[in-house]
Amino acid sequence: MVNRLVTIMARLRDPQAGCPWDLAQDFASIAPYTIEEAHEVADAIARADMADLKDELGDLLLQVVFHARIAEEAGHFAFADVVNAISDKMERRHPHIFGDGSGGPDQWEQIKAEERGQKGHDSALDGVALGLPALMRAEKLQKRAARTGFDWPDASGARAKIDEELAEVAAATADDHRAEEIGDLLFAVVNWARKLGVDPEAALRAANGKFERRFRAMEASAGDAFAGLTLDDKEALWLRAKADEAAAHG
Repeated sequence: MVNRLVTIMARLRDPQAGCPWDLAQDFASIAPYTIEEAHEVADAIARADMADLKDELGDLLLQVVFHARIAEEAGHFAFADVVNAISDKMERRHPHIFGDGSGGPDQWEQIKAEERGQKGHDSALDGVALGLPALMRAEKLQKRAARTGFDWPDASGARAKIDEELAEVAAATADDHRAEEIGDLLFAVVNWARKLGVDPEAALRAANGKFERRFRAMEASAGDAFAGLTLDDKEALWLRAKADEAAAHG
């Protein structure tokens, strides 16, 4: 079945009879679509929509096949090489399943570190993808640093750092300095969340959803008059939407 998709992509990229749009693409031009499709997979999972998840997983698979086809045309690798590489990696990282039975799941990070070393990576931070969402990348950088012992012993140190960064934001007078300090503040909040065992990316995603629900409820309540309401009136609608949501949940 996967071969059918691989064949379709080869046809779309045929220099003589292919699709002009598909032929015009390269790794860089389709990378944003790849990221977008991954987020749409996550969205379908969050909504527990299995029919949509099936479709979105297909769209994401298409992106993998697309990248592999471009690579094959350039003589780098083919889709089969991608499949073999990930199969080898999964077996290598699960020696307790596919090896001699020794070790356990905790070997995963150790094996990954050894692989990074074999690739010539000198820093514990090497391999943390630049294309990750900023909150997720901050958390991954912090986790990597923590494995070297560079970490607060408990959540209190991370919490105190937030107060320090807040003060530095307040003291900043130039726009570029203020932006830098807000970045440091966000990084500190991610660190505190990590120490509390909270996924910051998931937490912010949930907060976005909550804001959207409540704001839409405000709009629905006020109708066409919403835009002309005073801030106090809108705040009252917000509190009502918040109370209605709390009542609906028990």
